[in-house]
Amino acid sequence: MSISVEGISKYYGEQKALDKVSFSIARGEIVGFLGPNGAGKSTLMKILTGYLPASEGKAAVNGIPLNEDIHKIQKGTGYLPEHNPLYPEMYVREYLAFNANIYNIDKNRIEEVIELTRLTPEANKKIEQLSKGYRQRVGLASALLHDPEVLILDEPTTGLDPNQLVEIRNLIRNIGKDKTIFLSTHIMQEVEAICERVIIIDHGKVVADKKIAELRDENEQIITVEFDYRIEEVALQSIPHIIKVKNTGGFMYELTFNTEKDMRPAVFDFAHDNGLKTLQLNRKTKNLESLFAELTNPSIPPAPEGGVT
Repeated sequence: MSISVEGISKYYGEQKALDKVSFSIARGEIVGFLGPNGAGKSTLMKILTGYLPASEGKAAVNGIPLNEDIHKIQKGTGYLPEHNPLYPEMYVREYLAFNANIYNIDKNRIEEVIELTRLTPEANKKIEQLSKGYRQRVGLASALLHDPEVLILDEPTTGLDPNQLVEIRNLIRNIGKDKTIFLSTHIMQEVEAICERVIIIDHGKVVADKKIAELRDENEQIITVEFDYRIEEVALQSIPHIIKVKNTGGFMYELTFNTEKDMRPAVFDFAHDNGLKTLQLNRKTKNLESLFAELTNPSIPPAPEGGVT
């Protein structure tokens, strides 16, 4: 495993930032790390890079336990923190040379990462002259200088405009062809576009660990419907392809179907045939955003796809 986390907890005084977090990431995976502000994302990333010690539990990066050889772990790990620590008065090549000296790396590697991160047009400028997108590229280039096996990226696309976001997204996807990447972000579309898997954390606990492909199961759909009076759930189970019926309060029902076919017309026909009026009829959008809302703020209903009333 590239990253292994077992029962990691972190306390700041009496406050528990992480609560027995466990997961593992295989070599070559690109995994998104999601959670509300204050959920513990940055704390865990800092623990994995050796910047912070864990209060409880154990972890390993590239098979090396954190408590055994942190310097060896850091040699095999590239880290881009949320607040990209650059020296704006330095030139791009000067800054990369400064970091290359720290790692005792051959200077030829500087040109390699400049080309890899497509910094060539801006490589002779001072960092303070660069756009936000190019500054992020400089941070990524620095994290890649020592050719690490694992990249840990904390909010790598924060503050970027749509064009810059696409550029960095493509860059990360390209880098991920031969490296393990663990990245946090608030942008759901970013995770769905780049990652193979998502881990969601809330109040310091892992609440979901899913393959992105599982969120794209086109054969399962959820229909929400409101009738003008209550009906027995067993009657609703006569609708074709239905696998689950749930009364969500009053005359509202949540119906789960196992089919690609849009089942809203079938629900509408069922209501008509049984003398019911359909007050609301919507199909929930099943995606990462709805899963995130459901797990971290259950009071927020998932966005409907649209329907008839």
